[in-house]
Amino acid sequence: MSYSDLVKTRIVTIIGIGLFATLVAAAATASPTRRVVAAFYPVAYAAQEIGGSTVVVRNLTPAGAEPHDLELKPSDVVSVQRADLVLYLGDGFQPAVEKAVASTHAHGVDLLAGFKLSRGKDEQGNPAVDPHVWLDPLRYAQIASRIGRALGRPRATAAYIARLHALDAQYRAGLAHCTRKTIVTSHAAFGYLAARYGLTQLALEGMSPEAEPSPKALAKLIGEVRRSQATTVFFETLVSPKLAETVARNAHVKTAVLDPIEGLTPDAVERGATYFTVMRANLVALRLALGCS
Repeated sequence: MSYSDLVKTRIVTIIGIGLFATLVAAAATASPTRRVVAAFYPVAYAAQEIGGSTVVVRNLTPAGAEPHDLELKPSDVVSVQRADLVLYLGDGFQPAVEKAVASTHAHGVDLLAGFKLSRGKDEQGNPAVDPHVWLDPLRYAQIASRIGRALGRPRATAAYIARLHALDAQYRAGLAHCTRKTIVTSHAAFGYLAARYGLTQLALEGMSPEAEPSPKALAKLIGEVRRSQATTVFFETLVSPKLAETVARNAHVKTAVLDPIEGLTPDAVERGATYFTVMRANLVALRLALGCS
């Protein structure tokens, strides 16, 4: 090999090494993982599905915990403060999370801001906003769109929203021809779902599932269930079924699970359950209770 050929070979080698190092450095800087803190399961799940490998998502509400009355530990507040993005639902759904975002000046996104929301009553009978938008797949798609914009992931967002539209189509078809239209639920979490698919919700409790009715109110509930001609009182996975069982027993109807998907139980997590699998299980339960063909 001549001297000039040797020089050319060395130059090509040096350029190749330099190019490889540049590509490695670019890859390292092009796809950093973002620290995302999510208030509870539906928000955390959407953030993970949309963000993929570009995010590390921490759910503030542990598996098996009921999110309405979430209290944050000091380590949770630190996570909120250090997060690149905090995703939560405002309007008093989880006051501790809203307070942590405000006190730490975190980069928070209130996913309900500007939404037209239904109103109901809390456990004291006071007016309260209904935050359970994720149980309506099309409203949840709007939430997903906001999450996607915050994460800068348009393609992944579009794919996630397409899955929600497919779920909506399954619900429309599955609930189109039903003998009954009233669903009796443990607490008033299913208003948006009921409105979307032409159903009526009869709730035993208000927006929070912790309220317990007085004996007089309980007797009134039992009478309403009997008059509704419902065959089923639905209870939840994260709260006690005692009230639902009492009403069902006295109204001479059965009980079944209708999951508001505020969180997953540890067993459900272990089984690999997701928002979509639980929503489809809910559809099966609704069709059976409502006598759908």
